[in-house]
Amino acid sequence: MRLLCVFLIVTSGALAQEGPPPTEAKSVVDEVHGQRIEDPYRWLEGSAAPEIEGVDAALEAKVGAWTDAQNAYTRRVLDNLPGRSALEGRLRELMSVGMVGSPRMAGNRYFYSKREGDQAQSVIWMREGLDGEPSVLLDPNTLDPEGLTTVSWFAPNPSGELLAFGMYRGGDENSTLYVLDVVSGEWLADEIPGKVRGCDWMPDGHSFFYRRLADLENPYSGRVQFHRLGRHPRQDPILFEQYTEGPLATTYGPWASISDDGRWMQLGYATGTRDNDLWIIDLDRWFRTGDFVRRDVIVGQKAQSSGEFLGDTLFLQTNLDAPNGRIVAVDLHAPKVDRWKTLVPERTDAVLQGFSLARGVLVAQYLEKASSRIELFDLDGSNRRSLGLPGIGRAGLATSPDRTEAFLSFSSYNIPSSIYRVDLASGERKLWERVDVPVDPELVTVKQVWYPSKDGTKISMFLVHRKGLKLDGTNPTILYGYGGFNVSMQPGFSATMFPWYEKGGVYAVANLRGGGEYGREWHEAGRLARKQNVFDDFIAAAEWLIDQGYTQPAHLGISGGSNGGLLTGAALTQRPELFSAVISAVPLLDMIRYQHFLMARYWIPEYGSSEDAQQFKTLMAYSPYQNIKRLAYPATMLTAGENDARVHPLHARKMTARLQATTQSHPGQEPILLWVDRDAGHGAGKSLDQRVRDVADQRIFMMWQTGMLAIQ
Repeated sequence: MRLLCVFLIVTSGALAQEGPPPTEAKSVVDEVHGQRIEDPYRWLEGSAAPEIEGVDAALEAKVGAWTDAQNAYTRRVLDNLPGRSALEGRLRELMSVGMVGSPRMAGNRYFYSKREGDQAQSVIWMREGLDGEPSVLLDPNTLDPEGLTTVSWFAPNPSGELLAFGMYRGGDENSTLYVLDVVSGEWLADEIPGKVRGCDWMPDGHSFFYRRLADLENPYSGRVQFHRLGRHPRQDPILFEQYTEGPLATTYGPWASISDDGRWMQLGYATGTRDNDLWIIDLDRWFRTGDFVRRDVIVGQKAQSSGEFLGDTLFLQTNLDAPNGRIVAVDLHAPKVDRWKTLVPERTDAVLQGFSLARGVLVAQYLEKASSRIELFDLDGSNRRSLGLPGIGRAGLATSPDRTEAFLSFSSYNIPSSIYRVDLASGERKLWERVDVPVDPELVTVKQVWYPSKDGTKISMFLVHRKGLKLDGTNPTILYGYGGFNVSMQPGFSATMFPWYEKGGVYAVANLRGGGEYGREWHEAGRLARKQNVFDDFIAAAEWLIDQGYTQPAHLGISGGSNGGLLTGAALTQRPELFSAVISAVPLLDMIRYQHFLMARYWIPEYGSSEDAQQFKTLMAYSPYQNIKRLAYPATMLTAGENDARVHPLHARKMTARLQATTQSHPGQEPILLWVDRDAGHGAGKSLDQRVRDVADQRIFMMWQTGMLAIQ
């Protein structure tokens, strides 16, 4: 299918020729809406298969042994590629420079996360006053010698005397809530398990509201509860539980947040991947009488809405009747839609990503042509000015309603991640902290281009490469995309891409339909029956890169993870001749059965389900696992996490087995590889060693397959 130097001398001819370990095929045939579907690798679903009750120990052992054999094969191939050791050393140097997050402000204290040097996980730091001496509050690296324990979130109480935080291990994302006394450093006895993802403190600083799962084995068991410090969580009152019947029983379910004065709660309920109902609750009434009375703000609409309180007003961001988003004022004593007052109307040239409140200031964060823009308004909606940014890139602003002090985070493909302290009243901006990265950002150039998709729709794409690049069609290129769930691909700095740029590589990021770059309609154009638009947009990006002389199929690789892994899996099966290498990380690939596993019913509003006859036709047309044929496929690397709570590793396992058995390509030149991390999940919470290995795996694979390595 393409020209490639034979993979012999450097990696041992015998190893290259032996091919992948064998996989037993045991055909299972389903009939779905009158169509027979054969599945030869159903057994690789293990005990997760809904047809199996309980745990089949023998089957699990068999799947485990198969996984070990695949992992060993992948290690033999990738670890023996020339330059692998040097690349990993360079990446470790780049990834050891650490990171720092924007601080959370409470009282006179500033709380922030930071990772330095060879620390496996980020540490929580505190400063007493803006210029105070930094001190370590919580270091998970001292709790776990394997470096697999992660602080997933933290929330100081209003005075900054206590810090609630969540921790999980091994990437399972099942956070347990703990509370730390900031002054003494002691952990309180309070401990709340159940995938807690944050909490909202009451003004007293000794109680809070939180969301958790009633049953970790049931991802559709969300509930909102109230906790007082010192009380056993079993006694915490349940204010709202996930529905148990109907289509809303399998969404993300309920969530809540409260006003700073503790008077009001907004209670949301996910009705889709990006839609929700919203109510307000008078908490004074609940505390006095025990009556938890919901009043409608917006219910039964296809819209996403959430806000922030100020006194008896809810400042609400919504895309109801405004696909690009607007901000309205909601009188909490008369909250229905017909009483809303628009403060910041919808824009046609930019998408409202979010907003926050500072003292006397409403901060609106926009996405304009897939890059950040921040506008400042008075509380009545009068426009003050734009907040100047260091360049075109990705920005976020952390504010607090009691002060004009804020912290701006910013990065771009050629601007390292930086945190600035900003005075919203005067506009003064001062660098607060920046990680010193041992690369030269001036090495690369960044530009945005537009190209036509199959149906003529104009799609934007960022291109990053070394300055002075020759368009002779020989440049090794990685094309990346996502295209789903209203998620936007924005410019962001990645030090680990610089070895790629230094060797003449191109990095392209396409803003596909299904994402959120251009508003709700952009998202709608890439979901359910329109999902093929996403794949068409991605394939058109590859064709444009080839037509414009950036690269050729022999030098073009594609990469994506999660929903992006589905994207690259679909591109692989639809246009295999277009690529030399494919990375499909933690992917969804069997779209006929995906809804049966873990929390995947959350995603039916995005993809549909094969249980519906019409949606089955759409899914069957593009589901990568069901569309593998006997032909020459490009080299493919699939990854998964054994502890993944979102996407089950069965997808990567089954796809690997079927590709290995079916591809007509030479296994020594264009192998099908699988790496399943036994101590990781969907990606979050990995140690430094795991992350260095993973990036090295993917980069050396791309360098090999796109011709960047000189293999003889």
